[in-house]
Amino acid sequence: MTTLYHGGLVFDGKGILLEQHGVLVDAERISKVAPLGVFDNYSGKVVDTTGATLMPGLVDCHVHLCFTPSADPDATLSSQSAGEITMTALANAQTTLSNGVTAVRDCGGKDFLEFAVRDAINRGLFDGPTIYASGQMICMTGGHGSRWGRVADGCDNVITAVREQIHRGCDMVKIMATGGILTQGVEPEDSHYSAEEMLAGVAEAKRFRRRTASHAQGTEGILNAVRAGIDSIEHGIFLDDRCIEEMLKNGTYLVPTIAALKNILINSGAGIPAYVVEKVERMAEQHRRSFLAFYQAGGKIALGTDAGTPFNNHGKNSQELAHMVEFGMSEKDALIAGTFNGADLMGLKDTGNIVAGAVADLLIVEGNPLQDISLVADSSNHRMVLKAGKLVKD
Repeated sequence: MTTLYHGGLVFDGKGILLEQHGVLVDAERISKVAPLGVFDNYSGKVVDTTGATLMPGLVDCHVHLCFTPSADPDATLSSQSAGEITMTALANAQTTLSNGVTAVRDCGGKDFLEFAVRDAINRGLFDGPTIYASGQMICMTGGHGSRWGRVADGCDNVITAVREQIHRGCDMVKIMATGGILTQGVEPEDSHYSAEEMLAGVAEAKRFRRRTASHAQGTEGILNAVRAGIDSIEHGIFLDDRCIEEMLKNGTYLVPTIAALKNILINSGAGIPAYVVEKVERMAEQHRRSFLAFYQAGGKIALGTDAGTPFNNHGKNSQELAHMVEFGMSEKDALIAGTFNGADLMGLKDTGNIVAGAVADLLIVEGNPLQDISLVADSSNHRMVLKAGKLVKD
């Protein structure tokens, strides 16, 4: 069965806004994008998008489906059973999809429980976004993420840790290059893995055709990860000119996760541990400067929220678009970051773009989001969400 969507605008994911065009969907894929006149004799099902914009579904390249966005997600996670965590991950995935996000990268879960959710969605047992999952975060002894991650020290052990994630069925590998905000007793500025350890881990992941991401906030750790050939820098708070230059040279993506710090600042008096608030208050302005410098230099940016961190809700992922615009990005580039770039970083060749042959992961929003980003950032303005041509929100 085919469905023709027409009447409104079409944003293609790469920056082009089409007027007076129709998009024909046949089962799971887009079969034709053409001027309206081409469809004059079409007699099938029609969806009128007048007053709205049809665009690719959003892609969030950094979420934690197992985490609830409580004031202290680690404490909450430690109090839950395996069954509770699995059901939490499923609920978070479904909420994410219904709010316009059709693909996510899970950048660290708990005991591979999120893999069961990913696999059930892939089998069609439940509706949900496309999920690429990293499994356990790989981190040094006492390092950021060590409470739930795979602790590995030295090149040989890092290689073993990467192989373990691959053996368990990971889609990508995440390596913790620096300290972080939510781990007590570590500093985000500090490099954790050495250059040699990072290189060993990234090379092993790439040997088995896995994409890679690195939690990297401090300058030295960012450089270690970029020089190792990492695909994306997560957070990138202390980017300097060297980092930017080498990321541009290597084509490294930045996934800024602005929402993570913003939500901690907004809710700093709501039970978030004091050490977390102190770090965020110290780094928030630097985060904004780093993002803007990388963007103005022409760096590749993909949307990522870190959903599951304190008060950073699954289902509110689209708000990251407004945060990026607030930090200095144009509306058009924010939409590209949230659609085509995210799909490109994940390696989803047939999504993130409105073109014949692409999977029909689609979002229809009120008005023109290139003029007002809130029309897509605020999910109350979403008219319709489709996953592989199937209506999941109307």
